[in-house]
Amino acid sequence: MRKESAAQGNSTPVGHRLSPLLPLGTVIVVIAALVYLAAIPSPPSLMDDMDAVQAQIARNMLESGDWVTPRINGVRYLEKPPLKYWLIALSYAVFGIRDWVARLPVATSAVCLCWLVYRIGRWGICEPVGFYAGLVLACSVGLWLFTRVQFSDPILALTITLAIWSYFRCLEPTEDQHGRWSAVGAAAVGTGLLVKGLVALVFPVGTLLFYLALTHRLLDRETWQRLHPWKTVAIILGVAAPWHVVATLQNPPYFDFASSCEPFRWRGFFWFYFLNEHVFRFLGTRYPRDYNWVPLGLFWLLHAVWFFPWTAFVGGLRRLDIRPLDRASRLRLLAVCWIGVVIGFFSFSSRQEYYTLPCYPAIALLLGEAFARAGRAVDWGRKILLAVFLALTAALVGVLIAVRDLPGAGDISRALSPNPELYTLSLGHMADLTLAAFAYLKLPVTLAAVATVVGALVAWRLTGYRLALGLALAMILFFQAARQALIVFDPVLSSRELAQALQSAPPGGLIVDDQYYRFSSVFFYANRSGLLLNGRKTNLEYGSLAPDAPPVFISDGDLPRLWLSSQRWYLVAEEAQLRRVERLVGRQRLFLVKASGGKGLWTNQPLPGSLRAGRREG
Repeated sequence: MRKESAAQGNSTPVGHRLSPLLPLGTVIVVIAALVYLAAIPSPPSLMDDMDAVQAQIARNMLESGDWVTPRINGVRYLEKPPLKYWLIALSYAVFGIRDWVARLPVATSAVCLCWLVYRIGRWGICEPVGFYAGLVLACSVGLWLFTRVQFSDPILALTITLAIWSYFRCLEPTEDQHGRWSAVGAAAVGTGLLVKGLVALVFPVGTLLFYLALTHRLLDRETWQRLHPWKTVAIILGVAAPWHVVATLQNPPYFDFASSCEPFRWRGFFWFYFLNEHVFRFLGTRYPRDYNWVPLGLFWLLHAVWFFPWTAFVGGLRRLDIRPLDRASRLRLLAVCWIGVVIGFFSFSSRQEYYTLPCYPAIALLLGEAFARAGRAVDWGRKILLAVFLALTAALVGVLIAVRDLPGAGDISRALSPNPELYTLSLGHMADLTLAAFAYLKLPVTLAAVATVVGALVAWRLTGYRLALGLALAMILFFQAARQALIVFDPVLSSRELAQALQSAPPGGLIVDDQYYRFSSVFFYANRSGLLLNGRKTNLEYGSLAPDAPPVFISDGDLPRLWLSSQRWYLVAEEAQLRRVERLVGRQRLFLVKASGGKGLWTNQPLPGSLRAGRREG
């Protein structure tokens, strides 16, 4: 295979000379591992909502032997393809069923993604650009933030990045291994289809078509000879089709093309997965409607935050050449097409903050090149960062002074202001923060202040690769501060303590108030199923309509019959719902076992040391 070095004739001026002690690829992997793999051990625990759901689905697959149809609490869950569940389950098989093991596939994918971006920048432009691009991605806010939860997007971004790079290599005039690279790209697309569905095909194909149209090569015969379209289709189908076919056969009816989202009707896997989850989700008519949209302007502007602190160097971006003459210019144009396709797609579709993660590598490549060029833009970026870091330091110190006399021991949930209507957004819990809550976060805020001081000193004193490594150090310190904050928030974001109390209590049935997602970590840490009180909605609503759906859904009318029987039952619910439950079963039959994070575990029969409803543990 041809050595991956920058093509002759690349005209990118690079103002930085690098003198690392280790090979640059190794440096990127080490830094990325410090950021992503170092945060794997718990605490923080697996969170309620998607985090613990994904971990439990993988466990169900491993223990049941059904690797085709994902299930939650015995109910079919057909929203996403299974590759991430397979990866988690295989991790369980090797390391055991533990919460930190469930995080391994996403964290490892993030490390590999940073290394891959380094290789692309090195091959396409030059060594320093590859290094800075990998560093930008490894130490940016967005990638770190969106790997804290079991989102599929880091794995998807890895497959999309490999696919786009592979097909770009096929198109390069100096590449004589285009048949091999087209096979790699096709395998990457097929793998991506098993990660998050059709976007794994839409984004690479859309990017390439956009790029070919701009370079006037879309109709060239040589272009399609290099891309090997028929072999590509065969490989993609060979990788992705088997699961889709078997899933359709195991979840009939086989073909339903209904164009309406008629509620309370089972239409099988094909309709729900291909039409409902792809077409109707894009159009905003998916059933059930269990998601929210980030406002479009905010959706765009947040990318400046997701790539902090490196967005300060955006002034160093090179002018785009629509008719590029060298590989560096062509890669730059490809990156812009890549970003435009991904962000443009979600500008017209349902969107969450993390949906554009598949184009983060392209943004990192452009910012890495902007930083490598040095010059006046980087000097201005240093000044901007100095001002931003000083402002952040002043704000953090001000917060510490404001809460210095406030008590910060115990459960932080007492100081939060819940906004459940925002929880369909991935960062919805951020709106719960109050000034009083920062009294519980004094250590994380102090660590964050240290990180911003380091960042200010780095921006003031250092230049070149020392500046880049110094900013990476500041961000690693900041990420550790954020991790400490997540540990403080652990009782709020996770129900692990309730699950541990349930495991230690005498045997009994489990009832969970509201949907499965609300207390999903209880099911993971206790490793048991339960009844869902008013939980036949959102993600499990469609699966509950299947002919073989288990009878795990109950209503308020069913609760008194169960709770007032001679059998022992346990109820997990938000403390805010206690009055409603008391009206249903009577306060005298509610005994508190454990309270944590604004949630509680109650039983219908007294235990040694248990409290009556309405009283909290001291």
